Amino acid sequence: MLKGFNKESAGSLRMLTAKNLVLVVSVVATFVTVQLLRTLGIISSVGESTLALICINIILAVSLNLIVGFTGQFSLGHAGFMSIGAYVCALIVLEFPTTLGLVGGLLAGGIIAMIFGILIGFPTLRLKGDYLAIGTLGFGEIIRVVFLNLEATGGASGLASIPRLATWPWLFGLTALTVLIINNFIKSNRGRSCLAIREDEIAAESMGINSTKYKVMAFAIGAFFAGIAGGLYASYFYFISPAVFGFLRSINILVMVVFGGLGSLSGSTIGAIILTWLTTMLRGYTGINNIIYALLLIIIMLFRPQGLMGTIEVTELLKKLKLPLPWKKEKEKVE
Repeated sequence: MLKGFNKESAGSLRMLTAKNLVLVVSVVATFVTVQLLRTLGIISSVGESTLALICINIILAVSLNLIVGFTGQFSLGHAGFMSIGAYVCALIVLEFPTTLGLVGGLLAGGIIAMIFGILIGFPTLRLKGDYLAIGTLGFGEIIRVVFLNLEATGGASGLASIPRLATWPWLFGLTALTVLIINNFIKSNRGRSCLAIREDEIAAESMGINSTKYKVMAFAIGAFFAGIAGGLYASYFYFISPAVFGFLRSINILVMVVFGGLGSLSGSTIGAIILTWLTTMLRGYTGINNIIYALLLIIIMLFRPQGLMGTIEVTELLKKLKLPLPWKKEKEKVE
C-alpha cells in the first residue's frame, strides 16, 4: 500500500516540475502585465483590438498546425469552420446577451464546427496533397455561399450590433487553454500516431495505426478550436459577414503556420503574433502593405524554408543555444 502511495505521489510531483512552474508563471505574468497596461490606459483601443486579433489568430494557427504540421494534411478550409463558430455564437449571443450566452455560443459553435469537420473529414481525408487542398477549399467556399444566402444570417449584409462579451480575460484564457490542450494531445499516444502518419502513412498503417481515424480526429479537434476562434471574433468585433471568412482568410491562417514553422506550436504562436502585428502596422499603407507582406514571406521561404522555428519548440531552442534553464536540475529520484 505504501509503495502504491509512493508511486502516485511521484507521478503528481513530476507534474510540479520547475519547467511547468516557469511556464505557468510566464503565462500569468503576461496576463497581469497586459491587464495592468490596459487599466492604466497605456494600451490604446487600436492596441486592444490588435491584442484580440492576435489571440484569435493564435488559436486558428495552432489548431491548423495540428492538421497541417503535425498530421500532414494540407487543408484550406479553416475559415469555413471559423465562420460556422462565428455565426452560431453570434446568433446565440444576440438572443441571450449574457456571459452564459457567450459560453453556450462558444461551445455550440465549436461543437457544430467539429461535427462538420467530421462529416467533411471522412470523405475528403482519403484524398492527399493538392486534391485534399482543393476538397477543403471547396468546403470553405460552400459554407461561405450558404451563409451568403441565408436570411437568418443576414445574407451579404451579415450580422451587426453583436454584444461585446468576449473581453481580454476570455481571449487570453481560451488562447492559453487551446495551446495547452493541443500540446497535451500531441504528446499523447494519439498525437504520436498523428506524427507517425505525417512521417510515413504507409509505414504507420503497417504498424496497426488507423490513419483515417486519427486524421479525422485531428481534423475534428482543429475544426472545434477554429469554431471557438470564430465565436470570439464575432463577440469581440461586433460585426461579421461572409466576406470576412473568404478564401484569403484561410490563406492568411496557413501563412502564419508556414511562417512560424510546420510542426511547432511555438512557431505558430510567434508567426501569428508577428504577422498580425505587421498587418496592423501596414493597414494605413494600402499601396505597399501587400508588397511588404509578400516580400517578407519570400525572404523567409528563400533563407528559412522550414519557417522560423522549424519543428522545434522554444524550450528545445534554448537547450540548443545552451542557455541556463531553471528546470535543468529537475531530474531527482522520487521513490
